[in-house]
Amino acid sequence: MPTDLLALAESACAGCADRIGMAKIAKAAFDGQDLKPMWAALLGKLLDGTAAPGEGLDLALVGQLVGEKSSALAIQHDVLQAQQLYRVVGNSLAPRLRVLALAASTDMGSNTPIEFLLEETDIELMLLYVVPGADLPSPLPAHDIAIVIASDSEDCQHALREIDAVAARWPRPLLNPPERIWHLDRDKLHALLAGIEGLCIPATVPVDRDRLIEVADERELITDVHAELGFPVIIRPRGSHAGVGLEKIEEPIELSLYLDERDEQEYFVARFVDYAGEDGQFRKYRIVFVDGVAYACHMAIARRWDIWYLNAGMAGSESKRLEEATFMQTFDIGFGRRHRSVLDAIAARIGLDYFIIDCAETRDGALLVFEADNTAVVHNMDPPDVFPYKPPQMQKIFAAFAAMIAKHAASSAERAA
Repeated sequence: MPTDLLALAESACAGCADRIGMAKIAKAAFDGQDLKPMWAALLGKLLDGTAAPGEGLDLALVGQLVGEKSSALAIQHDVLQAQQLYRVVGNSLAPRLRVLALAASTDMGSNTPIEFLLEETDIELMLLYVVPGADLPSPLPAHDIAIVIASDSEDCQHALREIDAVAARWPRPLLNPPERIWHLDRDKLHALLAGIEGLCIPATVPVDRDRLIEVADERELITDVHAELGFPVIIRPRGSHAGVGLEKIEEPIELSLYLDERDEQEYFVARFVDYAGEDGQFRKYRIVFVDGVAYACHMAIARRWDIWYLNAGMAGSESKRLEEATFMQTFDIGFGRRHRSVLDAIAARIGLDYFIIDCAETRDGALLVFEADNTAVVHNMDPPDVFPYKPPQMQKIFAAFAAMIAKHAASSAERAA
């Protein structure tokens, strides 16, 4: 990457293409709006050559939301070859700060959904896609602070390497640097957090298909693969997200049946920890870390171990929502206080300015960490008439994120003066 790419442009967002962006489009989908007419209209403009670059990128997002992922990603690839810099249309005509988010050319789940965090602020958001085979703009657009929003997934590795190569010379503060994002992969996270008192994080072991077949055929013991493993285990394809391919395996025959249904060559395997409460229900928490401080994001409750918020039936249960509200409203004197030393240690070891953990509590009171990443969705889309306790908590997180941006930008300005 040439050195002159690190120069700053004089004008704000020179060469930007405006787009609607994820927050507004995802909210429409979340509310049940039919996005297929938008998909058809934007696709028509693309095919007749009248679509602006921002409309092309919005089209790619809509396509993923309506189930046209392969076509959408092909469109996104072509659009990003011609235009890498975008501005999300916001509410403020006179922004007090400009944030440059450095993204990878990937699906909608592999970059931090930062638009939700800044949607209702007077901070302008620009997205710069680091694309294989395409040069970054020279000079860079004017910005007060930059943040890496690419994840640790395989399809983001090019972007992370490109950013890392110039991170030390970036002309403004650079939050969430690649060197720390790389530690979030499931197997690396265990090594990073191991030894924290009060923390339970089973080793996540990468295992290839051939060796798993040996275990399934009982020609090798699961403990021979890794000393910490033992049935039951949790298995998922390496690189999968949102529960895709996630299963609990009780014995070798179940592993054989699992492999018969899948064709991936690499898997992550971890020891299963039964974290059900005395009432037989599982409780999974999402905690957001902003500038080293932990905040409650959500709590899912269900009678299934493979729980995430959308399969927990929270909207249909007043008792579950009451428990989630209590979790949020008493976090600083309840959950957060019980696990304060563990949460502080996690924040220090991971070292990112912004990240999320999904976790639970074991029966003996330890904090059980499932994963950490910088791309989980933190949003305020839930209907306030059903979840009246959520908007104040989400606004608290959004305010903390905006304050972090302002603090680091101000520190840089003071040093420059």
